[in-house]
Amino acid sequence: MKTHARQIFWNAMLLTAAALVMRTVGVSFQVYLSNRAGAEAMGLFSLLSGVYGFALTLATSGIHLGVTRLTVEAMSHADRDRRRVGTVMRRATLYAVGFGCAASVLLMLSAEWIGTYWLKDVRTISSLRLLGITLPLIALSSAWGGYFTAVRRTYKNAAVQVLEQAAKIGATVYLLSALIAKDVESTCRALVLGGALAEGLSFLFQLALYLLDRRRNFGFEKRRSEGEGKKLLGITLPIAVTTYLRSGLITLQHILIPEGLRNSGSSHAAALIAYGSIHSMALPVILYPAALISSFSGLLVPELAEAGVHGNRRHVNYMISRVWSLALLFSLGVAGVLICFSAEIGEALYPGTETGRYIRILAPLIPIMYVDTATDAMMKGLGEQVYSMKINVADAAISVLMVWLLVPRFGILGYIATIYVSETFNTVFSITHLLLISQTTAHPMQWVYKPLICIVGATSAVRWLLELTHIYVAPPALSIALHVLLVLVLYILLLRLTHTIRREDVTWFKTLFCR
Repeated sequence: MKTHARQIFWNAMLLTAAALVMRTVGVSFQVYLSNRAGAEAMGLFSLLSGVYGFALTLATSGIHLGVTRLTVEAMSHADRDRRRVGTVMRRATLYAVGFGCAASVLLMLSAEWIGTYWLKDVRTISSLRLLGITLPLIALSSAWGGYFTAVRRTYKNAAVQVLEQAAKIGATVYLLSALIAKDVESTCRALVLGGALAEGLSFLFQLALYLLDRRRNFGFEKRRSEGEGKKLLGITLPIAVTTYLRSGLITLQHILIPEGLRNSGSSHAAALIAYGSIHSMALPVILYPAALISSFSGLLVPELAEAGVHGNRRHVNYMISRVWSLALLFSLGVAGVLICFSAEIGEALYPGTETGRYIRILAPLIPIMYVDTATDAMMKGLGEQVYSMKINVADAAISVLMVWLLVPRFGILGYIATIYVSETFNTVFSITHLLLISQTTAHPMQWVYKPLICIVGATSAVRWLLELTHIYVAPPALSIALHVLLVLVLYILLLRLTHTIRREDVTWFKTLFCR
């Protein structure tokens, strides 16, 4: 168990480091772009992203999880049966090419209709066509990413992600300058084209890594299929169908939001500005620390799948308890920091905007969002992906209904209320189901109430100290970083003093570093 924990920990640290680098660069680029092009461009790009998200869902159609689960199953057998990995990957490649190309053709052919009648902004048409080019590449990369996750060589996924992000930023900045993007449409085109070039480069890099890894570890000897194609379809198609529904509803929601804001009395530009302020400015800050949770969550799928194959119920319960407790400790701390310093962070990143206000409003949702991410991953690892997607579909349907009813009447506050209700609904039902199927015992006092008291105490103490001493450091970013560090030190100290972090937790943590 300790070996598994250590392996998960170090793989997660590697992925977290890569994700933090990418998110740091990504948020920095968002700041650069927002200050250069304005919130209207960010709002228009968010509209494009909504449609592109649905196209990505069609292209990948659950292939990442399907490859991960079947590869783990193949590797759980005797060494002589591990040639099944090659069969799985051949079927997965055909699957990815078929769905990726179909999604690409569909998006490019319907781009004009979508831009004119759905998004009601013809400036999106050329960008939508460019986005369609990337879909087959992403589908194949998703399949290979599932393979690397299953074989526990996640550092290769991390390397691909870092390369892709670096290429995307470099290409986009160059295109913005070379094309002299002075309006919203050309800015969006530069963003999309930069992303497409980066996807092509990362695709070639990941293909090379996959071929080398497979040759070294599994060879290319062919083996007669033992129903691997049917097994793959049995995993991916139920996920795909429910994901289509959810993604379609989310796309509809993204289309309805600006329309609802306009109906509430805002102009088209003002609606895009408000929408962009939340989706392209506030939410990236809210989700920035989630790199740690996302990294651990991705690694939980093969670990729990393997434990399920061997019927190791005790290990499953142990992992669920550990993940929930750590996710809540972390997310409550992040929420407290962002609530405490929302105004300073918003002004430092996006001066003269309402981003800080939206960060403060959305920050209380962080524990709910982060725990839901971990819970969904654990449910997929235990084979409960269909139930998870049903909850996600219901969540998306509720969101669409609330946006349709509330946003035209209450404006942006109606949309924020929608986010709160849908996120809470999803998390509550997912946690309840996982508790029932795993028979894990919850510990709300240890997991929720004590950390909440500790972070409130830490942030209140730092705020009181700042008001008393007026100690600030230039530049503002350094001052914020030092204050956040002080809050975290006090938070950890209070966690230890209240026995929220116990001696056995410290011992367990030490085993992750020492053999």
